Amino acid sequence: MSRNKGPRDDRWYLSLMAPNTKGPKFAWLDPTSIYINGAAFHDLLDDLVADLHGLTVDVVGGLDAMGFVLGSALATRLGVGFLPIRKAGKLCVDTDKVSFSNYSGRTQDMEMRLPAFGPGTKVLLADQWVETGGTMDGAIRLVERQGGAVVGLAAVAIEENAATDVYRARYRCVSGVVQGSRWQTECNAQRLESFTRYRPELAFPAIR
Repeated sequence: MSRNKGPRDDRWYLSLMAPNTKGPKFAWLDPTSIYINGAAFHDLLDDLVADLHGLTVDVVGGLDAMGFVLGSALATRLGVGFLPIRKAGKLCVDTDKVSFSNYSGRTQDMEMRLPAFGPGTKVLLADQWVETGGTMDGAIRLVERQGGAVVGLAAVAIEENAATDVYRARYRCVSGVVQGSRWQTECNAQRLESFTRYRPELAFPAIR
């Protein structure tokens, strides 16, 4: 059962997410308040792990930077290792590098250690949010160039568009925001109804 009074199938923790207050150079919302609240974070992970049931995963790859939070937590829950996929220039070992266009349209480089795993390794990729799919595309290319098999994508939310439709057709895609729900409709419009009631203290962790 949920640690919150709301029903689990309502994905109550999504209402804790904060609207952007800094303008168009930033993402349109901030999901990190889910991570701050222990009940919310655990319920998000419960839901994602349940939706991944039956999928064989050897390692979880987390995308720099907020994908590290969700990816490492999922790896722990699944009992597998965690592979950070980093922005260029951060790793002190041999790396493979790709360029990609992020959600803001800027071109960036992403790196993965070389080698990271053996051929045929089944990789679940995790990021906080999948909007345009550019960052995820870079990570997929890095995994596949080392002979890994991307078997699924996990996120707090995956918006619906032409790029993410391709991902959904090719991989097991799981997210806190479920397709067909009101949350999906609101995410596609990039405006949550819960913003009208948002208060930062709603996500504060319990003080013991």
